[in-house]
Amino acid sequence: MKQKKQSFVNYRLKSAELITVDMVRVAVENDHPIDRNCWSMINSKGECPLKDVTVNDQIVLLRLPKPFKFEEDSYIVYKGLTCYIEPTEVVRTKEFEQLFFYDGDDLGVCYNENQTSLAVWAPTATRMNVICYKTWHDEKGDTYPCRRDEKGVWRIELVGNYEGVWYLFEVYVNQTWRRVVDPYAKFLGVNGEKAMIGDPKRTEPEVWPVLRPQESANDCIIYELHIRDYTISLDNGINHKGKYLGLTEQGTVDNDMRVTGMDYLSYLGITHVELLPVQDYGSVDESNRETDYNWGYDTTHFFVPEGSYATDPYDGYCRNLEFKQLVAALHDRQIRVIMDVVFNHLYIWEESALDMLVPGYFFRYTTDNKISDGTGVGNDFASERKMARKIIIDAISYWVEEYHIDGFRFDLMGILDIETMKQVKEAAKKKNKDILLFGEGWDLPTAYPREKRAIIDQAKSLVGIGFFQDKFRDGLKGSTFEVTQPGFVSGSKQGLNEIISGMQGSMNKFDMPIQAINYVESHDNHTLWDKLKLVHPIERQFTLQKRHKLATAIVLMSQGVPFIHAGQEWFRTKHGVENSYNSPDWINVYNWKQRAHFDSSVQYIRTLIQMRRMHAGFRLESYEMIRNHFKVIKAESKCIAYHLRGLEKVDEWNDILVIHNAGLKEEIIFLPKDKKWQVFVDGDIASLIPLYKIGEDCARVSALSTFICVSL
Repeated sequence: MKQKKQSFVNYRLKSAELITVDMVRVAVENDHPIDRNCWSMINSKGECPLKDVTVNDQIVLLRLPKPFKFEEDSYIVYKGLTCYIEPTEVVRTKEFEQLFFYDGDDLGVCYNENQTSLAVWAPTATRMNVICYKTWHDEKGDTYPCRRDEKGVWRIELVGNYEGVWYLFEVYVNQTWRRVVDPYAKFLGVNGEKAMIGDPKRTEPEVWPVLRPQESANDCIIYELHIRDYTISLDNGINHKGKYLGLTEQGTVDNDMRVTGMDYLSYLGITHVELLPVQDYGSVDESNRETDYNWGYDTTHFFVPEGSYATDPYDGYCRNLEFKQLVAALHDRQIRVIMDVVFNHLYIWEESALDMLVPGYFFRYTTDNKISDGTGVGNDFASERKMARKIIIDAISYWVEEYHIDGFRFDLMGILDIETMKQVKEAAKKKNKDILLFGEGWDLPTAYPREKRAIIDQAKSLVGIGFFQDKFRDGLKGSTFEVTQPGFVSGSKQGLNEIISGMQGSMNKFDMPIQAINYVESHDNHTLWDKLKLVHPIERQFTLQKRHKLATAIVLMSQGVPFIHAGQEWFRTKHGVENSYNSPDWINVYNWKQRAHFDSSVQYIRTLIQMRRMHAGFRLESYEMIRNHFKVIKAESKCIAYHLRGLEKVDEWNDILVIHNAGLKEEIIFLPKDKKWQVFVDGDIASLIPLYKIGEDCARVSALSTFICVSL
């Protein structure tokens, strides 16, 4: 008799994902129809019945009778097979935030000589340890278990004096042990590989100088620089080249005995220095910092200064102390400090402590659960989630309080949400009423509604927060992306309305002039000089210099807040390299020899800076004042002239006439009648005392120049 062949059923539970606080989605491989009556959930307390089972082909949705217990590992059981329940989409739900949002101020380390407390937010973790190391390079340390507290916060108290002890958190999440650096760490070792328990008092400078109050809200002239670029040159007289301390040195001079470094910033007369990123970042190996280079738009830790600018990146205190010394030194010169901060993305998000602690929470996902990449660098930070918003606000507040920072430039601010930026402003203003906040309001394709993001089109929802004026920039020099396209200063007949609007502080876009950040050059894209060379490749350098000075003069004399890129005042070039974020020093260096060679241009820009600071007519505080006092008297593609009139109540100059001639020929402008005029800016010369008086009823404005005269 022939034996009947036995058949086997092949069951496999591929995955079980917690997608809401009471819903598990199971992916099944099964040869036969799925039985709805054979499902259950188990954990350490035993078996838990399910409320509802829905089968859709090979996907099964299991409804739990109660919200999921995140504090322990749980499993789905089907016909003797088990599958671990992994929290996935649930961490991005409102219900999850309601359960676990923590508004305390004690995350990270709270140190004193007798006891150190540590706290970390990790609600999906089921176990947590802290590992303590005697030195930063130790591979083995002492392990101490943490206890789970409310809102998913894990805590431990270490009795005794733990100052100088290094530590990592060891988190057990999704059935995997991972060692992570505290995302709220305040002290780090080389490359941020371990955090240190430290005493902030040991990093204080000898004195924090007192800043004089600003005369008005928009009494700001921003000068953007990169610490390494500005200090690395061999001929600047600076000892600590490429370091925080390089910017603290006084009395430094170049080969021609002209002041450099800190003294040059004072000499130039700017009010605010904006530092390219100094939050700890991952794109430079701090152990090889002499040869590695990067701008630093790759944040790894929100609360700690970058180690590659410290004299000793291995010392947990060094970078903090030296950065504070830099801020204090600038404050001593009455120069305020702006940090360029990067909260829109993190460096290698898969390796970030935040994602390892709470997988799937801190980064933005698309509707099909793929990582959002509007930034173009691999990930978008989910600022709209409460704990992501909290770490941004906590970091900003910390930099203001601990490091006395005066302002923040938000990289790709358009990725961040409006509510976060509002709360950032509120928190920062409580600690420094003169805080300056601005950023890039570009509309990028991130997975969050544009009407809820801090893009320039939503500027009126963000009163008091500034935006870079890219249309004004492109109107002046030509399209940033169409590199041979000209702008106003290089002969274009387009964009006249945008340029005039920019000169008036872009009043159609904002609620106040301080929101208009006017610029023609920054670290991004071609320098103005390199752009002009692309537009006019065979033009004489003398003519290019005139175009260049005209563009900078327009920025400095316009209503709003002027922004200057370091070296713009002496025709800085990056030798045609458009994106020099990781180029060698010879591309990025602040060239003091070139600064000396073009000293006359430096003097011209310096005088315009002084003029702006001395005369409130160039920086009116409200749009009502601009509407009352700013009158356009000529608007043509080659020449724009305007009259700042009736300034008796705000300026000792009652009437100011400003003319920008972008043509290749002299322009004749008829002056308002019944007034006599004295000239302060004409051609290549700018002066704080009159150059001459006008003896007729018209001004003759040389080609490619700015002309400023004042009524007697």
